[in-house]
Amino acid sequence: MNIRELKEQRAALLKQAREILDKAEQENRDLTAEESQEFDRITAEADAIGKRIEREERLASFPAMDDVPEPVAGRRGQPGEGPTERRTTNPRATDEYRSAFFDYVRMGRSGIGPEEVRVLQVGVDADGGYLVPDEFQRELVEALEEQNVMRQLARVIQTGSGDRIVPVVVDRGTAQWIGENAAYPESDAQFSQFALGAHKLARITRVSEELLNDSAFDIAAFLTDAFARAFGDAEEAAFVNGDGTGKPRGILLDAQVGKTTASGTAIAANELIDLFHALKPPYRARATWFMHDSTVAAVRKLKDANNQYIWQPGLQAGQPDMLLGRPVRVSRYMPEIGAGAKTVAFGDFSYYWIADRQSIGIQRLVELYAANGQVGFRMFTRLDGRLALAEAVQVLQQAAE
Repeated sequence: MNIRELKEQRAALLKQAREILDKAEQENRDLTAEESQEFDRITAEADAIGKRIEREERLASFPAMDDVPEPVAGRRGQPGEGPTERRTTNPRATDEYRSAFFDYVRMGRSGIGPEEVRVLQVGVDADGGYLVPDEFQRELVEALEEQNVMRQLARVIQTGSGDRIVPVVVDRGTAQWIGENAAYPESDAQFSQFALGAHKLARITRVSEELLNDSAFDIAAFLTDAFARAFGDAEEAAFVNGDGTGKPRGILLDAQVGKTTASGTAIAANELIDLFHALKPPYRARATWFMHDSTVAAVRKLKDANNQYIWQPGLQAGQPDMLLGRPVRVSRYMPEIGAGAKTVAFGDFSYYWIADRQSIGIQRLVELYAANGQVGFRMFTRLDGRLALAEAVQVLQQAAE
């Protein structure tokens, strides 16, 4: 199936789910056990198709191999010699560094020659081990973004050593009407600032010696998958709920409460409309809804004053599900509906800044797991995150019951 056919199939399933709700509403009753079970089955199938659509759309966003320009060959003995050699000013982006790095990963420091050790010196990390090759880091970051919804929505910057001071305009000043020859009033913009530091995120994964010695084993793909999943989960949890102690400040910590619900266990359509208008108009043009999947299930059943569902599934390729005309994104780290919980966020998430401090490093651990015939790999990175402007994101908070 192509993306449009998948969208149409998902829309048909959601229509079936709505028909179940409409029937119960017309008969002024709750869903029967059978209807509830059928509704859950249909929406689960629709969700599975939705995830497949996301994967297909992400794959479609990458250029085809035929669109990648061929490297320019140079003269014999000159830079650029041969059709496959990559020319770069970054030593960690060379084929030579990549080859030496993965020889180190497979065989350790004792298994590589002095020339490879020399090549790797440009990537020595203070924590031990070596910084990963540029190409591998790009692959890992792309995998991180696929795992981490917040990285897809936020503004991501690279920082060096020391804190990154970010200025924020809190008051742009005002203009005033004045008479002819009257003095110009002074009204300067007011600035605030915050610092983005670096919190360390690390993980160890183990690989059997047999796999490492198997030339058919794709160690780069294994490490990308293992660390992207772990790092992506840990990052998103912090970007949503972090308290700023040893980890980034989560978006729910600094976002403004735009609306408090009447119930601690339910959400009304009008409350979402109120939340929409709690966000100032300049932010709405790029605003996104952000909630847990179970909250999405509840919101799908809501209707407006005209008895129309406020949730609209996306039908066209590249078009996400919409709520009140704005796209919806799902995170399992958003709180579920419950008393006092901040269950829905709505705003321009590009005002959440993520600062990646340095390149990702890998250290090979041999002795620690030698008794089990395994080799450990410790991967580590430093980063921080914070919402730059509180008013840019509004949250719906459940009543405290």
